[in-house]
Amino acid sequence: MTKQRRTFSTEFKHEAASLVLDQGYRFTEACKSLGVGETALRRWVDQLQGERGGVTPTTKALTPEQQRIQ
Repeated sequence: MTKQRRTFSTEFKHEAASLVLDQGYRFTEACKSLGVGETALRRWVDQLQGERGGVTPTTKALTPEQQRIQ
């Protein structure tokens, strides 16, 4: 049996990262409530922080501004 890899929309990733950055959730709290792994959430938070700082991501953008740039 192989475990299927889950995929998440960019909107979901943005909202999940916003929980930590904007609403003050801890990583562990957000992970439990969303049902995602901590590594994935940390990656999304790092990406969102970078995008807000003006860094164009190499993966799918989370913010609308960076999506337009891509």
